[in-house]
Amino acid sequence: MRREERLITGVAYHGNRILKHIREDMEDIVRHNMNTVVHMFSHNDWDRHFQVMKDVIAISEDLGLEVWLDNWGLSGSPGDKSHFLAYHPEAHQIYSDGSVDPVNACYNNEAFIRFSKDWVYAVRECGGKKLFWDEPHFNVKKNAAGEKIFSCCCESCQRLFAERYGKLMPKERTDEVRDFHRYSMKRFFEKVTEYSASLGMENITCVMVGDLEKFGADMLSVPQIQNFGIDPYWFPKERPGERDPFDYVFEQTESIIRKTSEAGKDTHVWIQGYGIPAGEEDDIYLATDAAFEAGARSILAWSYRGGESHSYRADNCERVWQVMGEAMAHIRSRHVSELREKRLAARKK
Repeated sequence: MRREERLITGVAYHGNRILKHIREDMEDIVRHNMNTVVHMFSHNDWDRHFQVMKDVIAISEDLGLEVWLDNWGLSGSPGDKSHFLAYHPEAHQIYSDGSVDPVNACYNNEAFIRFSKDWVYAVRECGGKKLFWDEPHFNVKKNAAGEKIFSCCCESCQRLFAERYGKLMPKERTDEVRDFHRYSMKRFFEKVTEYSASLGMENITCVMVGDLEKFGADMLSVPQIQNFGIDPYWFPKERPGERDPFDYVFEQTESIIRKTSEAGKDTHVWIQGYGIPAGEEDDIYLATDAAFEAGARSILAWSYRGGESHSYRADNCERVWQVMGEAMAHIRSRHVSELREKRLAARKK
């Protein structure tokens, strides 16, 4: 099959570093009609599991799985907590009211940029070829008074803002502040992806749906980002059950494909496989089909066995995993049928 015609079906995997179970689980992923796995490569993996991660990648590839390595928690949420901020307390994201975000690092901090490049090199030393930069963002939250405050307003950001606009950074989220955040995210990714590309690595990133308009256009202009995706999860904590999974995923997939096509990039779509209430598992099948119908050909689920190793797991992980496998088999069948029809049409010309 030609590379450009390949269907990517995959799942995120984390929560285990015992190689016996890694092999069993990777075989399980293959049986569930998936050809790609996204492994976490957290700061803890870097410190404590470096040799093991070499084996994790090798086992996965030996079974025919394409491997993406996720910078899980490297800059803070989402993911495991990073140790980086313990060594560089000056690198925390700072909110507009002066409060400190306890777990998120600032993308403008030069120490964090160097740290990220060191992580890239570590992944490459373990045999990694594809980097997955997971949901980069600047935090926004409400303070005790219910007012929205934003990050980042650290010393690095204030200095760069003054250099760029010739004035102090305001405490309000003005158009210039929004522009600065877009510039900051692009600046970070230009630096780290230029380095990873120099090592022969591919760069893949995904933003939360709400951040697509904030950062999408600027990040899509970064030359070394080859694949840009979104995660249209239909069970948000604040509004459970209000989104139709087929319609929501279809609309969001169409939207991201328009943007990535204009930028000449590949795209991927994440299907929610965690936090699924009992009895709602078939939504996964509908959402997966919607992403395919809307044009996505790289479709992955978060996460393995319904997030069974996490507190945000689905109510019925076994059923979720079964439906995930069925959904991937369904789009695989659709994809092969499309290729067959294309081949037959070409023969008739």
